[in-house]
Amino acid sequence: MLQCNMRVMKIAIVDESAARASIIEEGLAELDNPEIHILTDRQGLLARIEQIGPDIVLIDLGNPSRDVLEEYFSVSRVLSRPIAMFVDESDDESIAASIDAGVSSYVVDGLSANRIKPILDLAVKRFNAFARLQSDLAEAKGKLAERETIDRAKRILMDSKGVSEPEAYAELRRKAMSSSKRIAEIAEAVVTAHDLIGGD
Repeated sequence: MLQCNMRVMKIAIVDESAARASIIEEGLAELDNPEIHILTDRQGLLARIEQIGPDIVLIDLGNPSRDVLEEYFSVSRVLSRPIAMFVDESDDESIAASIDAGVSSYVVDGLSANRIKPILDLAVKRFNAFARLQSDLAEAKGKLAERETIDRAKRILMDSKGVSEPEAYAELRRKAMSSSKRIAEIAEAVVTAHDLIGGD
């Protein structure tokens, strides 16, 4: 998750118009001496952003064509960073696409210096909240997969050794303790061995 309170905040501003970029830069004046990088060329944009390694990316597109918008959405999809995107006007389809692309704040007709800092703060908070959700989801999926593997290993032991479910689990547990491994690892080994010898 993003942590930039203890050091200089790195901000990448993407805008083909230097005049508009200066509005964003002005809006960042109250930040504690941020390191600001202004990118005005779309060529090799992703590589340059990754080279900078910003804490947040602010993209101002003015009134982009559908192709340009999609080009920037494709950049957003691969950047694991908070992203605030400014456009002059939009439609429901583009707003939905911005969410799918992982844009933290999609701001329509809101490019003014006094709004930049609150939008930046919101983008960081949304990004961190979403990152926590993804982490929790990944952890839950991992636990579910482990539970399914343990259940399958128990069934294999029950069928092959003629033992009850508690006895099968106790055997997995004993093996885990004696080998200083987790039960899920032992269960994975049982399932893998079973599959290797052509078990059902």
